[in-house]
Amino acid sequence: MSDRGERVDNGADAIWRTLGEEGVDVVFGYPGGAIMPAYDALTRWPIHHVLTRHEQNAAHMADGYARASGKVGVAVATSGPGATNLVTGIATAMLDSSPTVFITGQVPSSLIGTDAFQETDITGVTLPITKHNYLVSRPEEVAPTLREAFEVARSGRPGPVVVDITKDAQLGPAPAGAPSAPRRGVRRPEVPVGRAALEQAAALIARAERPLVFCGHGIVKAGASERLLELVARADLPVASTLLGLGGFPATHPRSLGMMGMHGEAWVNAAVQRADLIIALGMRFDDRVTGNLATYARNAKKIHVELDPAEVDKNVRVDVPLVGDVREVLGELLPLVPERRCEAWNAEIDAMRQDAARRDVLSLPDDGRLLGAHVIADLYALTGGEALVVSDVGQHQMWEAQYYKHDRPRSLLTSGGLGTMGFALPAAMGARFARPTDDIWVIAGDGGFQMSAPELSTCRQEGLKLNIAIINNGYLGMVRQWQELFYERRYVATPILSPDFVKLAEAHGLTGLRVERRADIPETVARARATEGTVVIDFRVQAEDFVYPMVPAGNDLADMIRRPLPPSAGSGAIEGGETS
Repeated sequence: MSDRGERVDNGADAIWRTLGEEGVDVVFGYPGGAIMPAYDALTRWPIHHVLTRHEQNAAHMADGYARASGKVGVAVATSGPGATNLVTGIATAMLDSSPTVFITGQVPSSLIGTDAFQETDITGVTLPITKHNYLVSRPEEVAPTLREAFEVARSGRPGPVVVDITKDAQLGPAPAGAPSAPRRGVRRPEVPVGRAALEQAAALIARAERPLVFCGHGIVKAGASERLLELVARADLPVASTLLGLGGFPATHPRSLGMMGMHGEAWVNAAVQRADLIIALGMRFDDRVTGNLATYARNAKKIHVELDPAEVDKNVRVDVPLVGDVREVLGELLPLVPERRCEAWNAEIDAMRQDAARRDVLSLPDDGRLLGAHVIADLYALTGGEALVVSDVGQHQMWEAQYYKHDRPRSLLTSGGLGTMGFALPAAMGARFARPTDDIWVIAGDGGFQMSAPELSTCRQEGLKLNIAIINNGYLGMVRQWQELFYERRYVATPILSPDFVKLAEAHGLTGLRVERRADIPETVARARATEGTVVIDFRVQAEDFVYPMVPAGNDLADMIRRPLPPSAGSGAIEGGETS
């Protein structure tokens, strides 16, 4: 107690008190020396801690929680290797604009700069991969700094924030009182979108003969799906999606085209190159979307609605920039857009879509092979498209994007910008805490899954229910695909030996199942869904299989490698390079 009878917490208590004030009820982490005062104080606060098996996975869990809930996810680690193990997860959250706060312990302030045991300058290390970071060395600064960190993480374009707290700051007294305010204002002033720019955009939409909407991650982040549906209904616009935009516009809507880009649908990429107007909503024209910038959508005027002004004109020059929250901008733009139909253009795209469907592996006769596309397509049918899918990175990620049709925002979580293998399992675990009743499926490759497989014990310890589908082809599949196409099948460091995944699941006290024939998928999926606790399914798929189509890095979007037509199908309307 203080001299006035006021309760006095220490800095460690201030951590948990402030997190509670921010609505946090679960954190993910791993203890160690420099963060021990905080862990000791946790016994006094009603926040659930999930003990992970590696700090990187704690970061992915916080990220998955944030993506699934829209709230700020929190991970905790000690100094030195604990903090540096978070780095890949922090970078993953940064590139995908995921609101996260990472709290790390630091050596006592008197030892900073002495190369003390487990001392690392984590604020220096993470400076390029965070929205902001802080070093806190005084206990009275713990609460206001954390408050500011949460505000920075979720305001504007969301992202990760690191708060590094010295051990003495955790141990020193920090008076408890009313909820603490941030140290200073952190919001940038909003600049309203000008009426002239909105009218210019509406005029371009009214005049366009071949318009195309791009649904980016910003649609999901801003909760702008309903307004996008209104725009599409008013102007009859076809919609293509980025990988992280999937679910922002219903995939089963008649005007939904699917994913664009390197492994996007052939008709989508062809439409991009034919378009005379692109309306890009909450996306950043990254290289996986555009291909060769010199030849990208040369005939199209471009309207770009984007929250972060740094992304406007960064990769692709646009004609009408509308900088602001995409939901708010669409609200201002909609009344100015006249009702119209694009019947000829939509019919042209539908014809390209039907031509491409003749090449789809699902249209070929069943020859007994189990393919990754079979697994994803059947999983979509068996779950009614209602699952929350968390995908890892590789061929299976692209098959998921192509064959699982997402109608709801935040129904697909995956690492887009950084492409982090090992992301899916821990991210799904974080999502489970955000969405306790959802049917959650992890889609992972045999390579990426092994990067975070120890978290199966965390699933067991926490009693989590996840269904894990391992697309097991015995290779690092996407790299192998590149080696087959461009390196004359020199499979260097891509064949990968895996454990028996069924036995591995059982060793962790979980259920393991195996599928080698497509006919066995329905029964196995039903059994997994009905089984209490996490279930691992080892899908033994064809080793040498491709994700089609594929735009080689740096090539024109129209220069696609496509699955060859079956002998009886004849030639198609949209052609690119082909390979067997």
